[in-house]
Amino acid sequence: MRFQVPQYIEVEDKIFGPLTIKQFIYVAGGAGLAYVVWKAVPKFIALIIVPVIIALAVALAFLKVNNRSFVFYLESMVRYVFSGKLYVWRKIPGKKKKLPPAGAQKNPNLYVPSLSENKLKDLAWSLDVKERMREVEEKRRVQVEKGIKKEGEQ
Repeated sequence: MRFQVPQYIEVEDKIFGPLTIKQFIYVAGGAGLAYVVWKAVPKFIALIIVPVIIALAVALAFLKVNNRSFVFYLESMVRYVFSGKLYVWRKIPGKKKKLPPAGAQKNPNLYVPSLSENKLKDLAWSLDVKERMREVEEKRRVQVEKGIKKEGEQ
């Protein structure tokens, strides 16, 4: 026996002509609010407020930002504006530091970096340290050779 699986469940039904119920509510609500403002507020102030109300209603009904409804964008914007923006680092209690590797405890001259989750960063760090060590050794060798040549010339 075969069952039909519903498809396109994300698509809202068109109820009022080409408009969904949400779009109709946004447009009708914006038009109603614009009418109330036009009647209640002096005309020179209403000429400023009414176009903003209509633009917001049309944006809420039809505008999509990054393939999402403008409502989600507006909600995120309001949350960002009214939320705190100070992030404070808090140490997690109970989390302990890792002990150094066993080889580092036996030989104090040997330092082995601990492995973290980001192995690429550790590898880059170790390569950078080895490269710097080679540069330091090369400079020392050159200085020693120059010192020997100066002593031989005297």
